[in-house]
Amino acid sequence: MTIRVLVVDDHAVVRSGLRRVLDAEDDIEAVGEAPTADRAIFEAMEHKPDVVLMDVTMPGGSGVDALPALLQSVPGTRVLMLSMHDDPGYVRAAFDAGASGYVLKEAADSEVVAAVRAVAAGEQYVHPALGAKLVAANADDRRRAEADPLSEREREILRLLALGHTNQEIAGMLYISVRTAETHRAHIMQKLRLSSRAELVRYALDAGLIETSP
Repeated sequence: MTIRVLVVDDHAVVRSGLRRVLDAEDDIEAVGEAPTADRAIFEAMEHKPDVVLMDVTMPGGSGVDALPALLQSVPGTRVLMLSMHDDPGYVRAAFDAGASGYVLKEAADSEVVAAVRAVAAGEQYVHPALGAKLVAANADDRRRAEADPLSEREREILRLLALGHTNQEIAGMLYISVRTAETHRAHIMQKLRLSSRAELVRYALDAGLIETSP
């Protein structure tokens, strides 16, 4: 079975090079190309490719931003992102948007081909070195969350609660509903494993959210 690929990149020379690499393989065929993310959707609807090989950064709209609309237009298609960015943040954003793989532009031709085959087979693909960076970044995020499990909004509500404000007062001060204020309070107590206002005040003091009286 031949893997049908749509190539999306704003540089014609890149598209041409990728098509040559793909067409050199017996089991892969480049069925079309597009210079923008918007155009990629129309081309994908026309050609129904198995894989869309799409650049992350393009003028007029990023490939990541276009992913939801693309996948909705051609649900059976899988998307392999092509990028010069080796930042784990870009990789996470791509997979969160629905990508099946992420390969760097500096990768060897053989890696691009292997990534296309893997994605077409229903697998996820990330270069091992890039995958290691992603794992390390996720671990850092988990450590930060464990050290301070509260969001900025929760920290602000915790400070106001510790200062003695009621849920109703907090709702008015932050322009939220009383129910939302109550929900935030419940989440704060649960996350911090607190059971009383006294414990809440003590935590706020220890965290430097409020100051002790002179």
